[in-house]
Amino acid sequence: MQGTGNRALSFGKSRARLHSESESKITFDDVAGCDEAKEGLEEVIQFLKDPQKFQRLGGRIPKGVLLMGPPGTGKTLLARAVAGEANVPFYSISGSDFVEMFVGVGASRVRDLFETGKKNAPCIIFIDELDAVGRHRGAGIGGGHDEREQTLNQLLVEMDGFDTSEGVILIAATNRPDVLDPALLRPGRFDRQIVVDLPDVKGREDIFKVHTAGIETDPDVDLERLAKATPYFSGADIENMVNEAALLAAKEDKDSVEMSFFDEAKDRVLMGPERRSLVISDDDRRATAYHEAGHALLRHVIPENDPNYKATIIPRGRSLGVSVALPIQERRNFNKKYLLGSITTALGGRVAEELIFGELTTGAQNDFEQATDIARKMVTQWGMSDVFLGKEIAHHQDYSDKTAIEIDEAVHGIVMECYNRARKLIETNLDGLKKLADGLLERETLVTEDIEEILGPRPQLSPIAS
Repeated sequence: MQGTGNRALSFGKSRARLHSESESKITFDDVAGCDEAKEGLEEVIQFLKDPQKFQRLGGRIPKGVLLMGPPGTGKTLLARAVAGEANVPFYSISGSDFVEMFVGVGASRVRDLFETGKKNAPCIIFIDELDAVGRHRGAGIGGGHDEREQTLNQLLVEMDGFDTSEGVILIAATNRPDVLDPALLRPGRFDRQIVVDLPDVKGREDIFKVHTAGIETDPDVDLERLAKATPYFSGADIENMVNEAALLAAKEDKDSVEMSFFDEAKDRVLMGPERRSLVISDDDRRATAYHEAGHALLRHVIPENDPNYKATIIPRGRSLGVSVALPIQERRNFNKKYLLGSITTALGGRVAEELIFGELTTGAQNDFEQATDIARKMVTQWGMSDVFLGKEIAHHQDYSDKTAIEIDEAVHGIVMECYNRARKLIETNLDGLKKLADGLLERETLVTEDIEEILGPRPQLSPIAS
């Protein structure tokens, strides 16, 4: 019983973890692919090293730095590197650690966190997943929501109550800046906001260099080629890919990691690990071949699509087969034709099954999820539907039931338009579909060159359309 009492007394204590000097020290040399983000954090490091330099001229260092970007882009690593470069303690905690079912616990943990930071200044306090505690107030219902609001209010109070002259810098990370309460982002709080985006081709090459530095690679390994072949890969994806390649080489008792292992590791990241031991009936195998052939065919004949990279009927991850595209160039902006082409291609597997077998299977579940997700974003976020042309309504829940019905109808209209387009294109190219399916049944995997050999060269996209 005594132990229970002790636990109760510590319930409101901060769960922040101190990364001690005995742990491997992270510096900017360990972080690649985000040079601009590192530049934005350089003055924080300089302040922690020499605060008088800034105070002498009356300058005010930002109290809070918000790192924004997709998952896996190295936000946490960057924050640790700042502490490593400045050689100060680093306290890390997740936003979800503040939120409890008991009222007042989260606020108590916030107070304790800042007290700990002030006692150990200069230091860095890092809050990961800030959106878990910093969501827009008034966006939820119930006691748990009230507790989260109290916690957020306490965080705002603490940020207003401490001075950077005390040597405490607050860094937070989120991949959902759109849901944060505006009060967090006003000057005097998280007034320095740094985007940590997916790396470009040069950034990916630098990340490959960092992660391959500790492994024995074969002389034929071309990091520049790997960087060009991995568009939209995050730093975490690349780290995972390099590790998978090293494991594959070790499994084969190789003295070094060859290029072929990196290629296989890339497929594992893109499509999941192979499950060759899975027993599949001939009917399922044939249905899968036509399903993946449907995707590959539409990806080939629609000029706006990214080209085929690989189609396979070898089970990977949770799928019986996979068809994957690989962009020739990275896009930061997507036009309507590209999005409609993506939806049409996602529906190609279902259409192929329907035309060949005259019946439907459960294999298209993920395809419909992808198609519906893109269509809904076209309607609610990107203003690409006739009904809601030019309007963004995704982040507003104050619309009527009538508007909700209109949204559903607009989404359904886009999906059905693309479904009919997919059916027409596959009916027109039925011979090519059958050849692709036969190729998959015979060879199990078709790469770009195989698909183009069967179907001929891809139609070229006009410069205006691109």
